[in-house]
Amino acid sequence: MAALAACLLIGIAWGEDYLGGGNVESSSGSGSVMGSGGDWISPNMGQSGYVRDRSMTDEGIASMLKWLDTPVPSFPWYTTKGGAFYSQAVPDTTFSPFTQYYVTSGTPVVGGIISNPTKFDIKQKTPTVVYYGAGVGLPYTQYAATVTSKTNDLWIQGATNWTQYVVCPVGTWLQLIAYAPVAGPAGFYETTQTDTTSTKYKAYQFDQGYNTMNFKADQFGRHMLYFVVNNQPSNTVIVDVFSQAPGSTKPVHTMS
Repeated sequence: MAALAACLLIGIAWGEDYLGGGNVESSSGSGSVMGSGGDWISPNMGQSGYVRDRSMTDEGIASMLKWLDTPVPSFPWYTTKGGAFYSQAVPDTTFSPFTQYYVTSGTPVVGGIISNPTKFDIKQKTPTVVYYGAGVGLPYTQYAATVTSKTNDLWIQGATNWTQYVVCPVGTWLQLIAYAPVAGPAGFYETTQTDTTSTKYKAYQFDQGYNTMNFKADQFGRHMLYFVVNNQPSNTVIVDVFSQAPGSTKPVHTMS
């Protein structure tokens, strides 16, 4: 495992691809992180082989280490009794790492989970970095070169980056990006966990390639989203939705 981490860091510096399929631990040491489309991609940061020296001169490796160290919030979703936890007001600091991913308005969703998907031109708005569920980030160019299997992928689009996990205030909007290798009907699913669990489903038409659509975080709780095209499931993105404390600031950027 330590050798795998070392290979990954060397690969980032030299533009090589050392992200083979392997079950490696997340930064918390609590388990593995699955990348988009089922690719195990998180380096082993809990072992002695993970380099923590920030004095190194190689800018590429130093930046990668910074991404690996980015903390991801952990909320007691599975231990809280009753629904009070989900609606309690939280301060700006809870949302501040994610403000680029949500806005206060978006395309209306009528009788479904998301707005009707439209084709997305990746060349017109290419992300700088893609972040996996545990906060592990990769430059988009590295991600695109590594994930060549063209499986169904789902992301949350930000002003400059994409992610698979967001914390946002209730009533805000997120822009989703879905990749489908083939065009066709897509089953889109949302599971919402509050003090109970509910599931929604609706069929949409996806274009081949990248699609974009809005999702409104209109209910407190943990929202788990994924889609299926051609019997192939995508990865799941998670949106943790809280009430914003009085006096908190609102996001000012807009979707594009």
